[in-house]
Amino acid sequence: SSRGLTDSATPTQRTREHMAIGGNSNELACVYAALILHDDGLEISSDNIALILKAAKIEVEPYWPTLFAKLCKGKNVGDMLSAVGSAPAGGGGGGGGGG
Repeated sequence: SSRGLTDSATPTQRTREHMAIGGNSNELACVYAALILHDDGLEISSDNIALILKAAKIEVEPYWPTLFAKLCKGKNVGDMLSAVGSAPAGGGGGGGGGG
């Protein structure tokens, strides 16, 4: 039998049923919300993250938007994205030596 959402389902259970993405879906949802805000030139605040998640009908544990807003505060998200995009691929160890 299929299990429907009930009032007794926790936000985490509801999130898992609505958003089928790997890893910590709370964290990933906030990452995407922060990227959307950055892309639109808006402040990455807990209220704005929560608004995007609500509009997308994604429920996360209540502390996640605040946690992400604090994490991004004072950081240049554009620089962080550029650093990720320009990171060297894989580590090639130094060669060695001679004789």
